[in-house]
Amino acid sequence: MRVAGNSAALALLLATACTAGAAAGANPYYDAAKPHHTPDGFRNNDGGQINKPLSDLLRWRWQAIRDDLPPAPAQPVQSVLPELARLQANSGNGSPPANPAGASVPSATWIGHATVLMQSGGLNILTDPVFSERASPVQFAGPRRAQPPGIALAHLPRIDVVLISHNHYDHLDRASVVLLSQRSQGQTLFLVPLGLRPWFEQQGIRNVVELDWWEAHQHRRVEFRMVPVQHWSARSLGDRNQTLWGGWAVFASDLHWYFSGDAGYSRDFADTRERFAPRQRDGGFDLALLAIGSYEPRWFMQEQHINPAEAVKAHKDLGARRSLGIHWGTFNLTDEALDQPPRDLALARQAEGVAEQDFFLLRIGETRWLEPRKNGQLLP
Repeated sequence: MRVAGNSAALALLLATACTAGAAAGANPYYDAAKPHHTPDGFRNNDGGQINKPLSDLLRWRWQAIRDDLPPAPAQPVQSVLPELARLQANSGNGSPPANPAGASVPSATWIGHATVLMQSGGLNILTDPVFSERASPVQFAGPRRAQPPGIALAHLPRIDVVLISHNHYDHLDRASVVLLSQRSQGQTLFLVPLGLRPWFEQQGIRNVVELDWWEAHQHRRVEFRMVPVQHWSARSLGDRNQTLWGGWAVFASDLHWYFSGDAGYSRDFADTRERFAPRQRDGGFDLALLAIGSYEPRWFMQEQHINPAEAVKAHKDLGARRSLGIHWGTFNLTDEALDQPPRDLALARQAEGVAEQDFFLLRIGETRWLEPRKNGQLLP
């Protein structure tokens, strides 16, 4: 038996140990001209599949139990009260104003893990929303939140667009997406990788657009592009890699930004910069949201999760003016302590000569107000 391997898969394995997974089926999206397509699913750009043997999973878990990992954090991950009134006032009306001087200020608010509220182009955009207590197919087992979301779902401003990177339980939470859709009476648009629209429709969510790598969707003059990253997908024991995974590049009049989702280090970051170079003459993305957590042990995690040192390399590969470290401090998914990623990021920044303000962290619930573009260029 082989299983795809990270702690989300472990939680899934434990929660569904008595449930037989369905056999992989034919890929209805298969396009022989696209190398990342296979007759029964999808693969990474290097042609590889992240497919750890069960023996590796058991070895990892045995070592973690033997060594009492992950260790307790040296200090709690910090959180702050969110700027709810300012975020609500900054929400815009759902479209960029005719006069750029009157535009809302672009912002990034870390809600926890990979969930970020981005305000840009007059839109409120949410990445990989997980508001549930556990990142698991059930709420009585699996990784539990170390602290509540930085903004409660009920207190969010109007959400115009939700970006989903892939279908792992710590990135796609059923209760969260259903509540977001119900809250807006179906007006929230969900942008998802190929293969996920049927799942959303099964949950009663119809306002869904699914995209392949490099495909674009424009919503109220903001362009969303799904981009390749090195990862995998699974939501049960028998559907590995049957739906696509990826990151997102977002081009608004006031901000160009990137969201990695989950990713192992690969050429995909540099390829993304090269693909969009003609429209980014000022040097690349204004902001990149890059995962910096869930990376130990490296022998097991390296193919699927960048560590802080690799995140700094990705920051440079993307040509990002600034990056925000996410995907840490919320769920104990791997062997490093919840508060270890910031320490490793500080060392990585120093080694690569990257200033702290250029690859920064936020406290849970904290907002960073960003410099808007003016006529396609960054303000000084």
